[in-house]
Amino acid sequence: MKTLCILSKMTVTATSPVSYCFSTKEQSILLNDFLGQKIQLQFTHNIYCIACNKTIKKSYQDGYCFPCTQKLPQCDLCIVKPERCHLHLGTCRQPTWGESNCMIPHVVYLANASGVKVGITRKSQVPTRWIDQGAIAAMALFEVPTRRISGHVEVLLAKYVKDKTNWRKMLSGHDGSIDLIQERKVLLPSIQKDLEIILNTFGCEVQLLEGPISQFQYPILAYPKTINSLSFDKTSTIEGTLQGIKGQYLILDTGVINVRKHTGYEVNVKLG
Repeated sequence: MKTLCILSKMTVTATSPVSYCFSTKEQSILLNDFLGQKIQLQFTHNIYCIACNKTIKKSYQDGYCFPCTQKLPQCDLCIVKPERCHLHLGTCRQPTWGESNCMIPHVVYLANASGVKVGITRKSQVPTRWIDQGAIAAMALFEVPTRRISGHVEVLLAKYVKDKTNWRKMLSGHDGSIDLIQERKVLLPSIQKDLEIILNTFGCEVQLLEGPISQFQYPILAYPKTINSLSFDKTSTIEGTLQGIKGQYLILDTGVINVRKHTGYEVNVKLG
């Protein structure tokens, strides 16, 4: 199979194992069907901004041109530091976008991707967000009314557990078994007083969630013995046998490539 594709985040379905698809204008390609087969991605040296569609020489923040990173709300600092959301100050880059994406229910969660971590996501993105991070298990802790509040709760929890995924460890297959319920029992008393301060400050309530734990299996024939990161910024052609898919990474016998990082890159895809 051959097709021209502008790369974007692989679409996922929480099947067992997780289903991954490349989406093109003409079709959706189920990558699971090509496990154990040859795959070739040939970069055409065209990169398109995913917001304005202009041809660019360099991609920023996983798919944007530099001018768009300076004006779009989804590229603002508060996206990576949600506790700094400033919609309430009237300084959001696009208030209507903020209302639709930030002033909606968010979930604060625990996950095991490369060890226990805390994270946040829009309620509508459960469990997609967990799969995109390569989590083998995850559970929601709180549901809160806005992104800003979820950010403050995440900051509290990040004093006790990591808020980042070690992608190399995640791709090594050495996730280890973690009792998320036990982690929850230990964490909640530790943040209780500070959490009450946040709730009083914002004059809101949070919904304490008690499960269930979601578990995920990924389409993987073999984990890499050593992690060799592949990028179109270094080579025009990436090829090898597809050994697995986890998070937003393709695992080849020649190395691993973060597909999401190359959003907007135009490639010729050859499968099988």
